[in-house]
Amino acid sequence: MPVALVTGISGQDGSYLAESLLADGYEVHGVVRNATEENLRTLGDPSNLTLHSTELLAPDALENLVREVRPDELYSLAAVSSVAASWSSPVETGAINGQVVVRLLDAAFRLQEDGHPVRVLHASSAEIFGQAAETPQVETTAISPSSPYGASKAYAHLSVGVFRQRGLHASNTVLYNHESPRRPENFVTRKITASVARISRGLQHGIELGNLDARRDWGWAPDYVNAMRLAVAAPEAGDFIVASGVSHTISDFLAAAFGHVGITDWEGLVSVNPEFVRPVDPAEQLGDASKARRELGWQPTVDFETLVARMVEHDLELLGG
Repeated sequence: MPVALVTGISGQDGSYLAESLLADGYEVHGVVRNATEENLRTLGDPSNLTLHSTELLAPDALENLVREVRPDELYSLAAVSSVAASWSSPVETGAINGQVVVRLLDAAFRLQEDGHPVRVLHASSAEIFGQAAETPQVETTAISPSSPYGASKAYAHLSVGVFRQRGLHASNTVLYNHESPRRPENFVTRKITASVARISRGLQHGIELGNLDARRDWGWAPDYVNAMRLAVAAPEAGDFIVASGVSHTISDFLAAAFGHVGITDWEGLVSVNPEFVRPVDPAEQLGDASKARRELGWQPTVDFETLVARMVEHDLELLGG
C-alpha cells in the first residue's frame, strides 16, 4: 500500500487530495493543527487515514514525522494562504510558506539517501510572478513577487528546483486561483457566493469588496488537485502551471453569482471599500497550462460559470429552507 504524507490536509486542497488518495487505496497521513477542522468532516473516519497534530514551526517536528511515516509521496500544501494576511504577518508567512517547505524537502532528501525514494509536490502559486511582464504567464516567466506571500512562495518554489537538481523527484504545481465550496469566507469568491445566497433570502442587504476590475484565472479546486497527483506520478519532475487559461473580473464573478439566483440588477448591492483595495496586487493573472496539458495529460473539467453556480448552490443549501 503506497503511503502519502500531506501537510495542510484540512484545507480546501488538502481535503480533496486526501479523498482522492484514500479512494485509490493509499495509506494517508495528514498534518493538522487540530482534528476538528471543518473540511476533515468530509473524510469521515477512514481506517487508512492518520492525523498528526504537529506544530509546523517546532524544531525537528516535521523532520521526525517524515522519518516516522516514511512516505512514498509527500505533498506540501500547508501555508498562510491569504495575500492580505501575509502583509499582517510577513515573518510567520515566510517561516511557514518558505522554511517549512525547505525542511520537508531536506527531510525527504535524507530519507532518499537512506534508501527510501520519496516524490515531493509543492503547491506553488501564481503570486510568485507578481506584476508579471508577460500575459499569459508560462513556467519561464520571471519570478518577481509583489507581496510577502508571493515572496515566501518564490523561496519555496526555487528551493524545490534546487533539491530536484540533487536528484529528488520534486515538482511545483504553480496554481492559479482555484475555488470550491470548501473555501472559507475570507476568500473573496466564497465571500461573494455566501453573500449572494443570503441576499437572495433577504438575510443580507449588500456586499463590500475591493477592486472589482481585478482579473483572475479561476478554476475548480479538485481539477487542480488532480494536477498535483499527475505531477507526482510523472516520470520526470518539473514545474507546471495549472490554470484555466481564461481570466474574469471580480465583476464577472458577481454577475455569475447573482445571475444564478435570478438577480440581474445587482450593481446597487455592491460597494467598494477602499480598505479592501490592495494597490500592489497584480491587475491580471492569467496562466498558460500548455506544459501540464502536454506532459501530464491534465485538463480542467469545470468551467467558470459552473464553478460559480456550484458554490452558490452550496451556500443556498447551508441556509436551508
